[in-house]
Amino acid sequence: MIIHALLAGTLTFTGAPPAGSEEVTRSLDRFLRIRPGPVTAMVKDLRTGRSYRYHRHERLITASGAKVQILMALLLKTPWAKLGKAARHDASIMIRHSDNHAADRLWERIGKAPGFTRAGRAFGLKHTAGVPGDCLDLYCWGITKTSAEDQVRLMSALVRESSPLPAAERARVRSLMGGVVDGQDWGVSAGACKGERTELKNGWLKRVSTKRWAVTSVGLIAGRYAVAVLTEGSAEAGDGIATVEGVVRRLMLRFRAAC
Repeated sequence: MIIHALLAGTLTFTGAPPAGSEEVTRSLDRFLRIRPGPVTAMVKDLRTGRSYRYHRHERLITASGAKVQILMALLLKTPWAKLGKAARHDASIMIRHSDNHAADRLWERIGKAPGFTRAGRAFGLKHTAGVPGDCLDLYCWGITKTSAEDQVRLMSALVRESSPLPAAERARVRSLMGGVVDGQDWGVSAGACKGERTELKNGWLKRVSTKRWAVTSVGLIAGRYAVAVLTEGSAEAGDGIATVEGVVRRLMLRFRAAC
Protein backbone atom coordinates (compact mmCIF):
# COMPACT_ATOMS: atom_id res chain seq x y z
CA MET A 1 0.00 0.00 0.00
CA ILE A 2 2.89 2.37 0.61
CA ILE A 3 3.77 4.11 -2.64
CA HIS A 4 5.95 7.14 -3.19
CA ALA A 5 3.98 10.39 -3.01
CA LEU A 6 4.66 11.23 -6.63
CA LEU A 7 2.87 8.04 -7.65
CA ALA A 8 0.25 7.50 -4.98
CA GLY A 9 -0.82 11.07 -4.35
CA THR A 10 -0.68 14.21 -6.43
CA LEU A 11 -1.44 17.81 -5.59
CA THR A 12 -2.33 20.46 -8.13
CA PHE A 13 -2.96 24.10 -7.39
CA THR A 14 -3.39 27.62 -8.63
CA GLY A 15 -1.33 30.38 -7.06
CA ALA A 16 1.20 29.65 -4.33
CA PRO A 17 1.67 25.91 -3.69
CA PRO A 18 0.25 24.70 -0.37
CA ALA A 19 2.55 22.73 1.88
CA GLY A 20 2.12 19.12 2.87
CA SER A 21 1.12 17.06 -0.18
CA GLU A 22 3.72 14.41 0.61
CA GLU A 23 2.65 14.51 4.25
CA VAL A 24 -0.93 13.72 3.22
CA THR A 25 0.23 10.71 1.24
CA ARG A 26 2.44 9.44 4.05
CA SER A 27 -0.39 9.90 6.54
CA LEU A 28 -2.81 7.93 4.36
CA ASP A 29 -0.23 5.23 3.65
CA ARG A 30 0.37 4.74 7.38
CA PHE A 31 -3.35 4.63 8.16
CA LEU A 32 -4.17 2.19 5.35
CA ARG A 33 -1.19 -0.11 5.83
CA ILE A 34 -3.14 -2.49 8.07
CA ARG A 35 -6.50 -2.06 6.31
CA PRO A 36 -7.46 -4.50 3.54
CA GLY A 37 -8.36 -3.67 0.00
CA PRO A 38 -7.77 -0.80 -2.43
CA VAL A 39 -8.62 2.82 -1.64
CA THR A 40 -8.76 5.89 -3.84
CA ALA A 41 -9.65 9.41 -2.78
CA MET A 42 -9.71 13.01 -3.94
CA VAL A 43 -10.48 16.43 -2.49
CA LYS A 44 -10.80 19.67 -4.43
CA ASP A 45 -11.18 23.25 -3.25
CA LEU A 46 -13.79 24.54 -5.69
CA ARG A 47 -12.84 28.16 -5.02
CA THR A 48 -9.12 27.91 -5.72
CA GLY A 49 -8.92 24.77 -7.88
CA ARG A 50 -6.39 23.20 -5.52
CA SER A 51 -6.77 19.42 -5.36
CA TYR A 52 -5.21 16.27 -3.97
CA ARG A 53 -5.55 12.76 -5.41
CA TYR A 54 -4.67 9.47 -3.74
CA HIS A 55 -4.19 6.39 -5.94
CA ARG A 56 -5.74 8.32 -8.81
CA HIS A 57 -5.62 5.44 -11.32
CA GLU A 58 -7.69 3.09 -9.13
CA ARG A 59 -11.18 2.28 -10.43
CA LEU A 60 -13.64 1.02 -7.81
CA ILE A 61 -17.40 0.57 -7.65
CA THR A 62 -19.79 3.29 -6.59
CA ALA A 63 -22.22 1.17 -4.53
CA SER A 64 -25.12 3.52 -3.67
CA GLY A 65 -23.01 6.54 -4.52
CA ALA A 66 -24.34 6.02 -8.06
CA LYS A 67 -27.73 7.28 -6.89
CA VAL A 68 -26.55 10.87 -7.13
CA GLN A 69 -25.77 10.42 -10.82
CA ILE A 70 -29.12 8.67 -11.34
CA LEU A 71 -30.89 11.69 -9.87
CA MET A 72 -28.82 14.15 -11.88
CA ALA A 73 -29.55 12.16 -15.04
CA LEU A 74 -33.25 12.26 -14.21
CA LEU A 75 -33.22 16.04 -13.72
CA LEU A 76 -31.32 16.57 -16.95
CA LYS A 77 -34.30 15.03 -18.73
CA THR A 78 -37.14 16.38 -16.61
CA PRO A 79 -37.05 19.35 -14.20
CA TRP A 80 -38.22 18.65 -10.67
CA ALA A 81 -41.28 20.86 -11.14
CA LYS A 82 -42.46 18.66 -14.01
CA LEU A 83 -41.89 15.31 -12.29
CA GLY A 84 -44.90 13.42 -11.04
CA LYS A 85 -45.51 12.79 -7.36
CA ALA A 86 -44.26 9.19 -7.55
CA ALA A 87 -40.98 10.15 -9.25
CA ARG A 88 -40.37 12.93 -6.72
CA HIS A 89 -40.98 10.50 -3.89
CA ASP A 90 -38.60 7.97 -5.43
CA ALA A 91 -35.92 10.63 -5.86
CA SER A 92 -36.27 11.73 -2.26
CA ILE A 93 -36.12 8.30 -0.66
CA MET A 94 -33.38 7.15 -3.05
CA ILE A 95 -31.06 9.86 -1.73
CA ARG A 96 -32.24 10.46 1.84
CA HIS A 97 -32.92 6.81 2.74
CA SER A 98 -30.78 5.11 0.06
CA ASP A 99 -33.82 3.14 -1.09
CA ASN A 100 -32.74 0.59 -3.67
CA HIS A 101 -36.17 -0.09 -5.16
CA ALA A 102 -36.64 3.62 -5.81
CA ALA A 103 -33.23 3.66 -7.51
CA ASP A 104 -34.28 0.70 -9.67
CA ARG A 105 -37.40 2.55 -10.83
CA LEU A 106 -35.47 5.72 -11.65
CA TRP A 107 -32.74 3.67 -13.34
CA GLU A 108 -35.42 2.42 -15.72
CA ARG A 109 -36.78 5.93 -16.17
CA ILE A 110 -33.42 7.43 -17.22
CA GLY A 111 -32.88 4.70 -19.81
CA LYS A 112 -30.79 2.28 -17.72
CA ALA A 113 -27.06 2.05 -18.46
CA PRO A 114 -27.05 4.08 -21.70
CA GLY A 115 -28.95 6.96 -20.12
CA PHE A 116 -26.73 6.86 -17.05
CA THR A 117 -23.60 6.94 -19.19
CA ARG A 118 -24.87 9.78 -21.39
CA ALA A 119 -25.57 11.89 -18.34
CA GLY A 120 -22.11 11.16 -17.01
CA ARG A 121 -20.57 12.37 -20.24
CA ALA A 122 -22.63 15.56 -20.03
CA PHE A 123 -21.14 16.18 -16.59
CA GLY A 124 -17.63 15.55 -17.85
CA LEU A 125 -17.09 12.10 -16.37
CA LYS A 126 -14.30 10.19 -18.09
CA HIS A 127 -14.05 6.88 -16.22
CA THR A 128 -17.68 6.08 -15.38
CA ALA A 129 -20.11 4.04 -17.48
CA GLY A 130 -23.30 2.19 -16.63
CA VAL A 131 -23.23 -1.61 -16.48
CA PRO A 132 -25.50 -3.11 -19.16
CA GLY A 133 -27.29 -6.44 -19.08
CA ASP A 134 -27.36 -8.86 -16.17
CA CYS A 135 -25.34 -8.06 -13.06
CA LEU A 136 -23.28 -10.34 -10.85
CA ASP A 137 -24.31 -8.33 -7.81
CA LEU A 138 -27.86 -7.38 -6.94
CA TYR A 139 -28.02 -3.91 -8.49
CA CYS A 140 -26.50 -2.94 -11.85
CA TRP A 141 -26.04 0.68 -10.88
CA GLY A 142 -24.24 -0.34 -7.65
CA ILE A 143 -21.39 -2.06 -9.45
CA THR A 144 -20.62 0.89 -11.69
CA LYS A 145 -16.85 1.38 -11.73
CA THR A 146 -15.64 4.92 -11.34
CA SER A 147 -12.72 7.06 -10.24
CA ALA A 148 -12.50 9.44 -7.30
CA GLU A 149 -11.74 12.16 -9.84
CA ASP A 150 -15.03 11.52 -11.68
CA GLN A 151 -16.95 11.65 -8.44
CA VAL A 152 -15.38 15.00 -7.62
CA ARG A 153 -16.31 16.20 -11.12
CA LEU A 154 -19.89 15.17 -10.40
CA MET A 155 -19.90 17.05 -7.10
CA SER A 156 -18.38 20.07 -8.83
CA ALA A 157 -21.26 20.03 -11.32
CA LEU A 158 -23.61 20.67 -8.39
CA VAL A 159 -21.82 23.93 -7.62
CA ARG A 160 -20.52 25.54 -10.79
CA GLU A 161 -22.73 27.92 -12.74
CA SER A 162 -21.64 26.42 -16.07
CA SER A 163 -23.07 23.03 -15.11
CA PRO A 164 -25.49 21.48 -17.63
CA LEU A 165 -27.88 21.10 -14.70
CA PRO A 166 -29.84 24.32 -14.06
CA ALA A 167 -29.47 26.10 -10.72
CA ALA A 168 -32.88 25.02 -9.40
CA GLU A 169 -32.12 21.37 -10.11
CA ARG A 170 -28.64 21.61 -8.57
CA ALA A 171 -30.21 23.09 -5.45
CA ARG A 172 -32.72 20.23 -5.27
CA VAL A 173 -30.01 17.58 -5.45
CA ARG A 174 -27.94 19.34 -2.80
CA SER A 175 -30.97 19.74 -0.56
CA LEU A 176 -31.65 16.00 -0.65
CA MET A 177 -27.97 15.18 -0.07
CA GLY A 178 -27.98 17.55 2.89
CA GLY A 179 -30.95 15.76 4.43
CA VAL A 180 -29.90 12.10 4.54
CA VAL A 181 -31.43 10.25 7.46
CA ASP A 182 -29.64 9.72 10.76
CA GLY A 183 -27.32 6.75 10.54
CA GLN A 184 -26.42 7.50 6.92
CA ASP A 185 -24.70 10.83 7.55
CA TRP A 186 -21.21 9.41 8.07
CA GLY A 187 -18.33 9.61 5.59
CA VAL A 188 -17.53 13.00 4.07
CA SER A 189 -19.09 14.67 7.12
CA ALA A 190 -16.11 13.44 9.19
CA GLY A 191 -14.02 16.17 7.55
CA ALA A 192 -16.37 19.06 8.29
CA CYS A 193 -15.72 21.72 10.90
CA LYS A 194 -18.39 22.44 13.52
CA GLY A 195 -21.34 24.20 11.97
CA GLU A 196 -20.37 23.46 8.37
CA ARG A 197 -23.07 22.04 6.14
CA THR A 198 -22.31 18.71 4.53
CA GLU A 199 -24.13 17.32 1.51
CA LEU A 200 -23.30 13.70 0.81
CA LYS A 201 -24.28 10.29 -0.46
CA ASN A 202 -22.75 7.12 0.91
CA GLY A 203 -22.62 3.62 -0.47
CA TRP A 204 -22.16 0.18 1.05
CA LEU A 205 -22.46 -3.06 -0.88
CA LYS A 206 -21.37 -6.62 -0.08
CA ARG A 207 -19.81 -8.08 -3.20
CA VAL A 208 -21.26 -11.45 -4.22
CA SER A 209 -17.94 -12.50 -5.70
CA THR A 210 -15.75 -11.75 -2.66
CA LYS A 211 -18.21 -11.55 0.28
CA ARG A 212 -16.44 -8.32 1.19
CA TRP A 213 -17.76 -4.79 1.40
CA ALA A 214 -17.34 -1.84 -0.91
CA VAL A 215 -17.92 1.35 1.12
CA THR A 216 -17.93 4.80 -0.46
CA SER A 217 -18.69 8.42 0.34
CA VAL A 218 -18.96 11.43 -1.95
CA GLY A 219 -20.09 14.95 -1.18
CA LEU A 220 -19.54 18.62 -0.51
CA ILE A 221 -18.31 20.36 2.63
CA ALA A 222 -19.46 23.96 3.09
CA GLY A 223 -20.25 24.08 -0.63
CA ARG A 224 -16.53 24.54 -1.19
CA TYR A 225 -14.73 21.24 -0.83
CA ALA A 226 -15.68 18.34 -3.11
CA VAL A 227 -14.62 15.03 -1.58
CA ALA A 228 -14.74 11.42 -2.77
CA VAL A 229 -13.47 8.27 -1.06
CA LEU A 230 -13.93 4.79 -2.58
CA THR A 231 -12.92 1.60 -0.80
CA GLU A 232 -13.28 -2.15 -1.26
CA GLY A 233 -12.28 -5.24 0.67
CA SER A 234 -13.57 -4.63 4.20
CA ALA A 235 -14.76 -7.69 6.09
CA GLU A 236 -17.64 -5.72 7.62
CA ALA A 237 -19.46 -2.57 6.54
CA GLY A 238 -18.48 -0.86 9.78
CA ASP A 239 -14.81 -1.46 9.02
CA GLY A 240 -15.28 0.19 5.64
CA ILE A 241 -16.98 3.19 7.24
CA ALA A 242 -14.07 3.56 9.64
CA THR A 243 -11.66 3.44 6.70
CA VAL A 244 -13.61 6.07 4.76
CA GLU A 245 -13.85 8.43 7.71
CA GLY A 246 -10.20 7.95 8.60
CA VAL A 247 -9.24 8.90 5.06
CA VAL A 248 -11.55 11.93 5.02
CA ARG A 249 -10.19 13.25 8.32
CA ARG A 250 -6.61 12.92 7.16
CA LEU A 251 -7.37 14.57 3.84
CA MET A 252 -9.08 17.57 5.34
CA LEU A 253 -6.74 17.94 8.30
CA ARG A 254 -3.82 18.70 6.02
CA PHE A 255 -5.64 20.09 2.99
CA ARG A 256 -7.02 23.22 4.64
CA ALA A 257 -6.52 25.42 7.66
CA ALA A 258 -7.62 23.98 10.99
CA CYS A 259 -11.23 24.47 12.06
